[in-house]
Order: sequence, then structure tokens, then C-alpha cells
Amino acid sequence: MPLTALANGFCFGEGPRWFEGLLWFSDMLGEAVHTVDLGGDMSTLPLAGHAPAGLGFRPDGSLLISSTERRQVLRYDGESVTVVADLAALVPASLGDMVVDAAGRAYVGSQARQGGVIVRIDPDDTVTVVAEDLDFPNGMAITPDGATLIVAESTARRLSAFTVGPDAGLTDRRVFADGLDGPPDGICLDAEGGVWAAMTLTYQFERITEGGRVTDRIDLGGRTAIACALGGPERRTLFLLSSTDAYPQRLVGTKLSRLDATTVDIPGAGLP
Repeated sequence: MPLTALANGFCFGEGPRWFEGLLWFSDMLGEAVHTVDLGGDMSTLPLAGHAPAGLGFRPDGSLLISSTERRQVLRYDGESVTVVADLAALVPASLGDMVVDAAGRAYVGSQARQGGVIVRIDPDDTVTVVAEDLDFPNGMAITPDGATLIVAESTARRLSAFTVGPDAGLTDRRVFADGLDGPPDGICLDAEGGVWAAMTLTYQFERITEGGRVTDRIDLGGRTAIACALGGPERRTLFLLSSTDAYPQRLVGTKLSRLDATTVDIPGAGLP
């Protein structure tokens, strides 16, 4: 698939989300959230003192942002940034990715290599631990019917699925795909149930179907795949964030991350 370069000059891109004609993504080490349009024009929301990662939008249009090291979830309403939840007492490790459902409930991962958890933040900002014993929970997506949440477990090299109950709890944990080629990072879901996953140490993005079959690969020529999102017209634009290293600590002070885009046959579906 041919790639089109959209943006560069940022430190470590994470958590891409398509919303209202723009791709939003975090620059974790650059302490900012950026937006990019399909022409490559970029704008920036500075977040000094935070290392943002996961993003998600509530129905009112407000943006939720995970602040990794502070273990907080922030809210940006278009004018100001406030803390809506402090999870430091509930989680075993730094925060990572998130997904927000149609009702505005945010599911946020805490990225312990073993014993990781997912915390749900309800629209009234109450918090509940809804999944435990995960091996570095990373990218997440929710199916179009709202009934299933899929999460990448990076150190386990698998995708796991949960049933989302009527109370928004997560039950019936099961394997969606196991024995993956590498640790999965960010993911997104398409209309035929395939999961596009950033396979960090294999330097490519893969489309994976339930059971683990890989139907498509996008090779990055030695760059590290970090995260992806489907958006654009008809949700057939696959946005790809990549860097030069899988370990953010090695990239402090650099501006080597890149955002590319390509067109796929199967459109995006579900949340985000």
C-alpha cells in the first residue's frame, strides 16, 4: 500500500482518534496533543507537565486525555484543561491507551507488564476497575454494537476480547488472537471485524482477524509501528503513527516521529 506523509517534527505520537474532520493524537514526550487535517496542516494543544497518551471523545465533544505518569485523566472542553479523575490509588502502573463508548464512559489501561488493569470512568467521573491481570494493556476498540471491547496485551503478544455488560462491566474474557508476530500497540477496528494493529518490533502494521490470521501487512522499512486509526472520507483512510524506537525513554528531545496515511478497502467501524 502506498503511504502519504502527513506530518512529522514531533517526538512520540500516540493515541490517534478521528473526530470532526481532524486526526487528533498525543505527543507523549513532547507534552502536547496535535490535530492534523487531510492536507497536513497541524495545530497543537500544549500540555506542559503531562505526558499524554490515550485520547477519546465524549458525546458532548469534550476530549479526554490520559496523563501517563501522573496517572490522571484530563478533560479539554475547547478552552481549558481540567483533571476529571486521579487514578493513582487504583492502578499499578502508568496509564496508556483509552477508548470512550457511545455513552461517554472511558476505559483506560494501566500498563503493568503483569497485573495490568482497565479502569472505567463514567460520565459522572466515578471510577471502577473493570478488568485485572492483563499483560500490559495497550490499544483498545469497541465493536459497533457496543457489546465487545478488544484490547492489545503487548507483553503477551495477543489481542483479548471482553463482553461489555448492560452495566458497562467487562466479563467473559477470551482470546481474539494469540501468538502474534510481535507486541501489539495501538489498534483500530474495521467493518468486517478485522483489527489493524501496530506491531512494534516487527516494523509493520498488520490486519488480524479473529483466530489470528493476518490478511494484510504494511511494512515501514525499519520504523517502529506505534498506533493507528481509521478515519477520513468513508473511514477508509488508515492513519499510521511511527517512530524510530519502541522505547519512548530513548527518544526524549528528538523529533523523529511521523504520521502517514494510506487508503484501505474496508472502512473503519466501532469506537473509536
